[in-house]
Amino acid sequence: MNLEILKIASDTRNNKKLDDCTHKSKHKNPLCGDEMEVGVKISKNKILDFAYQCKSCIYCQASASVLAKFSVNKTVNSIKEIISFFNVFFDNYNKEFPKDLKRFEKLFCKKNLARKECILLPFKALSRAL
Repeated sequence: MNLEILKIASDTRNNKKLDDCTHKSKHKNPLCGDEMEVGVKISKNKILDFAYQCKSCIYCQASASVLAKFSVNKTVNSIKEIISFFNVFFDNYNKEFPKDLKRFEKLFCKKNLARKECILLPFKALSRAL
């Protein structure tokens, strides 16, 4: 297990329930049973707050943590573009990471291909919520 993934997952400030969310979704990984629930508060096409709760592996938790921190204060449209980028990332490893997405590099790498669905679960849940 990669210690950097553990460190990322240990940042749980957004692992909470958001009572005043405007959009939420729950998604389950049919391969392993991981469950992810996301709630976001959106106003004027901007994500103001992001919360997640999960019963999942450390890769899924790390992915949710990074995604939550990244999404706050971004527009819904920009987050949808990022979700699209990552949904196909594992299909083409030669893609260059845009500068603003460098924080996702530890998760989205060739050595984590077997954990692809775990890493993408928060993205899928957020996509459904939006």
